[in-house]
Amino acid sequence: MTELRLTRGESKHSQDMQVDKKLPGKVLGLCSTRYGLALIVHFCNLSLVAQNIIMYITMVAMVNSTDHQSLLNSSTEWLPVDSLGGGNKTPKSLPAGVPLYDWSPKIQGIIFSSISYGMILTLALSGYLAGRIGTKRVFGCALLASSVLALLTPLAADFGIASLIVTRIVHGLSQGIGSGGQFALWEKWGPPHERSRLCSIALSGMILGSFTATLLGGFISQALGWPFTFYIFGGIGCVFCFFWFVLVYDDPVSHPWISTSEKEYIMSSLDQQVSSSKQSLPIKAILKSLPCWSLCFCCFSHQWLLNILIVYTPTYIGSVYNVNIRDNGVLSAFPFIGSWITGILGGYLADFLLTKNFRLITVRKIATVLGNLPASAFIMALPYVNSNYITTITFLTISCGLSQLCQAGVYINALDIAPRYSSFLAGVSREFSQIAAILVPIITGFLLSQDPEFGWKYTFFLMFAINLLGLIFYIIFGEADIQDWAKERKLTYL
Repeated sequence: MTELRLTRGESKHSQDMQVDKKLPGKVLGLCSTRYGLALIVHFCNLSLVAQNIIMYITMVAMVNSTDHQSLLNSSTEWLPVDSLGGGNKTPKSLPAGVPLYDWSPKIQGIIFSSISYGMILTLALSGYLAGRIGTKRVFGCALLASSVLALLTPLAADFGIASLIVTRIVHGLSQGIGSGGQFALWEKWGPPHERSRLCSIALSGMILGSFTATLLGGFISQALGWPFTFYIFGGIGCVFCFFWFVLVYDDPVSHPWISTSEKEYIMSSLDQQVSSSKQSLPIKAILKSLPCWSLCFCCFSHQWLLNILIVYTPTYIGSVYNVNIRDNGVLSAFPFIGSWITGILGGYLADFLLTKNFRLITVRKIATVLGNLPASAFIMALPYVNSNYITTITFLTISCGLSQLCQAGVYINALDIAPRYSSFLAGVSREFSQIAAILVPIITGFLLSQDPEFGWKYTFFLMFAINLLGLIFYIIFGEADIQDWAKERKLTYL
């Protein structure tokens, strides 16, 4: 006689703490294999995102002018002469022979958003594939393809706007596979009370990629020409691909160099959450799950904020302060270094709060609120402080820094509510949020073209409203308990 029994699939907080205390200190150290793995993912994310966003800074050098009806007025403070190495009213010349294009803000918006069309097609699929065939193959192939397409982007631009848009769409396919396909790694490598910090270390590479590409993109464009920005970051991506395929393994069991004690620690901490058995996706249950929808809507609203920061910071600074490409890169990159630090520290803070008996859902919501509400408020205030560039950069830095606290909140919440299907859910939520990456450049380009004087105000107010609505939905419906449909079904023989 048999009886069908549903196991909880989750470990109590107190039980996890007792397990952690029994484990040897060396297992929990930063020099462990799992933290080394997080660092590798960190740098691969750096390369992947840098290849995505270099278009946003090089656009300043690719077009004849991005200063369409400048927002400057009599009260606006110009950047001081030689503040960043030269006067800014007369931009330094770019290298001779570098192609320039006559693209309006609408055309630029279409180019910016085209990469997202590809990403939206592959994010959920990549999460599912990674859970089935392994993150190593899925993410590694995606990074290689993205690197090759980055190398080909200048050639595509030479062939015309249609060729460039098609290349960007195909590039987006590889970007989506890489972004959505990496979360399955932490199903097998992330002990529950270390997931916040491990995921934060890995995901913070995306912000460091934004910083690196924005900073160096300006210098490279001015010194060598904008095509070399794509060549250099594409080449770096190929190098990181080599390290990925050599050093990364899908689970501790298959890793050849992991210590026995660390392997036992990881496996014992996950044995109640993950099973090697393959079960079909409960699609109907997922579609009816309000916690899942709260992830999607909150990720969408936060992605709207991030796209405003990443895509339009160089354009905003260029239009308000009329700086050259190199100085624009420095000013646009500065906010992201604080964001990188905050992203890593936020994961440690979340895990620290868990050790102080905070409920898991409380920690996730605190991190999400801090990463959404203040960050969007500081951006909304930018048009009212543009008379002082120091205040503008300060507000951007604070907003970027706070926004990354969501890495320890909503972005890893899928690992809490459905660890068995977390890679698929993370891909779905990121695919849903990618709609924002498509809409932001199109809507912003339209608003700036229609009303240059008030276009930025409309853009930032719309961003704040969307961000607030997504946050409220997550606060009401977000959960951190493993959902019934995500619990493993086992047969127990009596």
